Amino acid sequence: MGGNPGFGERGRQQLMKEDYRRKIEAIMNGDGFSGKTSLGAFLFAASMVYGAGVRLRNACYDSGLFHGKELPCRIVSIGNIVAGGTGKTPMTIAVADMLKHMGHRPVILSRGYGGHAEKTGIVVSDGYELLCGPAMAGDEPFMMASKSRGVPVLAGSDRYKSGMHAISEFDPDVILLDDGFQHRRLHRNLDLLLLDAGNMFGNGYLVPRGVLREPVTALKRSDAVIFTRCGSAPEIPDHAAMAGRLTRIAPQASEGLHEKPVFQSNHVPFLTGIREGHAPFPMGIPTTSAESDVSVLMGSNVFVFSGIARNRDFLTAVETHAGRVAGHMAFPDHHPYTDAECEEIMRRAVAAGADVLATTEKDYVRVAGKMPGDVPIAVVGVKIVFTGDDEAAFVRFIRERLARS
Repeated sequence: MGGNPGFGERGRQQLMKEDYRRKIEAIMNGDGFSGKTSLGAFLFAASMVYGAGVRLRNACYDSGLFHGKELPCRIVSIGNIVAGGTGKTPMTIAVADMLKHMGHRPVILSRGYGGHAEKTGIVVSDGYELLCGPAMAGDEPFMMASKSRGVPVLAGSDRYKSGMHAISEFDPDVILLDDGFQHRRLHRNLDLLLLDAGNMFGNGYLVPRGVLREPVTALKRSDAVIFTRCGSAPEIPDHAAMAGRLTRIAPQASEGLHEKPVFQSNHVPFLTGIREGHAPFPMGIPTTSAESDVSVLMGSNVFVFSGIARNRDFLTAVETHAGRVAGHMAFPDHHPYTDAECEEIMRRAVAAGADVLATTEKDYVRVAGKMPGDVPIAVVGVKIVFTGDDEAAFVRFIRERLARS
């Protein structure tokens, strides 16, 4: 008569965890200071401790006390100084494609966060065949591998070990470090830093009080700054104005900023396909890109779910391009969906009268083959498109810098 007490307790614990997570995210992304609350004060204190550790580590590298290991290959790092959301993964895919068209032999190295092989390392793809699934590789390396034909992808937290493996097996002339700005244990020839044009540094605090992974002074280490999501910024000024705006926001990082190349780009959503949720992920690398405009979903009732750093942005993109949103469920970044959660997503979608589910490419690799029911999944990807003449200028910059390395 009283139901299943164990299930009820687990349910209450899950609700408490979700509520706690939402409160932390609200504080991290909020503009106001939340130090008056006990949770806010704790996060602020933790961010001070974290910041002291980051500053000490950087000082050791800057002074030469710590040295990064060198690989017998040119290294290009793509990263940011905030916790997710600037477009590192699509930018890595775009740069790998550019390098390939320049005649280079690129290989991508990724940490493989959340994958079973993160500590041991693994070859995700040889450029033509996927050699493991997302559970082993991690969602982002697997996604990059499934989209980058002709570009091998390796995952593992020890980038030096992965790099030596890549050199012995694939003979690259350029290695791309996905999310490599903070990975100073490996020397690089070029550091590309991404900044969200509309929200460069969040609320200005370090994690876990805010979203900064490093103090803004870390900008000095970059060789070029690429602004992403320029189309969602209040305005899109010219390069000099954008650099000036950055200088005003972060004057302590302005040294040499005007001498750095600055590029602007946008996140452009596209539809990679409409899949059956109960079907496994297609383990192949397509020879051609089959992209469609997300607006083909216009007129459908769409139920949105995602587990990325900026779920609200994805929801807004679907609302803008696809029409009616019947409901939405948000999960933490890199969330490992359980069977029960997939069932709950489908239950809510059916109850809301959804014709189709919509999720990101990164989420799809984690739910493929696990979604019950017959409501199909629209898989929405994001590609990087440089504004104006910046793509040609960026290609020239990369070519010139690699030639000097």
